[in-house]
Amino acid sequence: MLLTALLLTGGAYAVLSPASAQDDLAADEALVDRGRQLFLVGCASCHGTNAEGIVTSDGTQYGPSLVGVGAAAVDFQVGTGRMPLAEPGVQAPDKPAQYDDEETRALAAYVASLGPGPAIPEAEKYDLEGVDEEGVVRGGQFFLTNCTACHNFAGAGGALPEGKYAPPLQGTDPKYIYEAMLTGPQQMPVFSDEVITPEDKEDVIAYIQSLEENPSYGGFALGSYGPVAEGMFAWLLGIGALVGFAVWIAANSVRSKKRTKA
Repeated sequence: MLLTALLLTGGAYAVLSPASAQDDLAADEALVDRGRQLFLVGCASCHGTNAEGIVTSDGTQYGPSLVGVGAAAVDFQVGTGRMPLAEPGVQAPDKPAQYDDEETRALAAYVASLGPGPAIPEAEKYDLEGVDEEGVVRGGQFFLTNCTACHNFAGAGGALPEGKYAPPLQGTDPKYIYEAMLTGPQQMPVFSDEVITPEDKEDVIAYIQSLEENPSYGGFALGSYGPVAEGMFAWLLGIGALVGFAVWIAANSVRSKKRTKA
């Protein structure tokens, strides 16, 4: 009875588990082996020789485990230059990539072989060819409801607690936006394809790109940071210019002289 129950449970999981749980990259043994060699040189010092993670003597996590994060997470972190980290910090900033596309693919294949996780999305999922104006509107509604608290209404980014920040989205490759939603890097929540469909993700990306194309009808955008930047501009330049002009008038006004009798 126990054996039968185990077989039924395993069979049900195999049928009902997400289709993206395994990456085809993991089937390429040569690519996986090359990725492991790259991993041991550039990643193992933080993530462990078997990507199991490293915990320091005081109990803090030096590098998280990568088992089960999937190839998409590796492609995002390494492709945007966030990994490898130049130095420990509260957040990994994006910077020029240290690995080329083929090396990144090999690293992704190795991590994908460690356990099931999100695969690198196909290009047709973020090419935006089938997105119309209604799709952009839908993407905007979702973005304004779920993303503006961190990324700002215009995708310009913003500050978060404990020294962290939400990065700006404008100018970001659509593939990396899709992968960020798929994997939830750092403090960002995970929006899997089961939670947000690939079509909805594509609409969100289309909306973000529309922000780059639309002109700033109100004048200077000031980085699209909202009332903080606008207030700073008003105080420093607006009122500052008025005060400076008032001081100049007072210093250069015509003064009347008292006439003396001869």
